[in-house]
Amino acid sequence: MPTTSSNKLGIMFSEVMSGGFALNQTDPAAGAAAGKSQPLTMHGSITIDDLDAFIADPAHLGRLDVRMDWAPFGTDISSFGGVFNLFSPTDDPRLKLMVYEWGMTHQNQSYYFAGQKNVKTDPLYDVWKETTTLYTTLHEGVDKTGKIVGAGILELTPGQLLKMIGTFTALNSSSIADDLRATTEFGKFFLGELWHIYIKK
Repeated sequence: MPTTSSNKLGIMFSEVMSGGFALNQTDPAAGAAAGKSQPLTMHGSITIDDLDAFIADPAHLGRLDVRMDWAPFGTDISSFGGVFNLFSPTDDPRLKLMVYEWGMTHQNQSYYFAGQKNVKTDPLYDVWKETTTLYTTLHEGVDKTGKIVGAGILELTPGQLLKMIGTFTALNSSSIADDLRATTEFGKFFLGELWHIYIKK
């Protein structure tokens, strides 16, 4: 069974999102429209080394490793410094974020992709669309303070969601019971957050 350097029970899974993305755009919607003919595909691997600590942490921080395909930059490009946050709070009590960020190098230039799914605490909003739509900007440099040089929207399709569910793997598990606890605890947290956001409000 997969292990990490920690002895805490963790979990990892893979997620693939794709969509229109274009250089010389600063607005994700405009970039998605301009980049329909050259979609960007993000193959992400999310690792949560300590599931209990992840759930207890208000930022719900995990690690994101990305391999990316995008015609202007190439195929099977590896990333560095990836960040994943699930239902991270914001200054707006009505909004939580699902954050996906990763850096990469192209032609000796550092770039940083900053993506977020905007989950609003309003039952009238579309839960499927909000949790599967990643509004993304491309920045020069090693973080999102750099100049925006590209933008687009990546989406998780129903088919990719089914594939993602099949990739959930417990880390530092010593039994089938550990495997079940890891997937159950993560699922309860994810669905519990959605219940709190969309139903209880």
